[in-house]
Amino acid sequence: MMYYFAYGSNLNQKQMRERCPDSQPKFMATLPNYKLIFIGWSRQWRGGVASLRSARGEKAFGAVYEISDRDLRRLDSDEGYPGSSNRLKVTVFNEDDEAIQAVTYIKAGQAEKTPPSPQYLAIVQQGYKDWRIGGKS
Repeated sequence: MMYYFAYGSNLNQKQMRERCPDSQPKFMATLPNYKLIFIGWSRQWRGGVASLRSARGEKAFGAVYEISDRDLRRLDSDEGYPGSSNRLKVTVFNEDDEAIQAVTYIKAGQAEKTPPSPQYLAIVQQGYKDWRIGGKS
């Protein structure tokens, strides 16, 4: 088992259960010196999709799931790795400020910033609610 840091549509616990049946939601986490952006064009979602960009002093909010090797292979496929995404090892911090090693995905290449579709944004926003990220939502 390993940890996976989700920050986009996979924050949505229903979607994550469908994509990765072995996954266990663990805790909210932040990734320092990155920020959430929406880039590229997804045919599936008809708009930009979440990615991360390095940004000193910023924080990307997300959550950690425990995943199996089988889930990791499913995520590789869903995220287009290798190819359209890079899979990285990152150090994220839980609510007690403990450092945790996890894997995450960042879109490869320099795609243009593109607004997400309302449907995609709704799934991400539901994920924020699932994890109670951002307090009042």
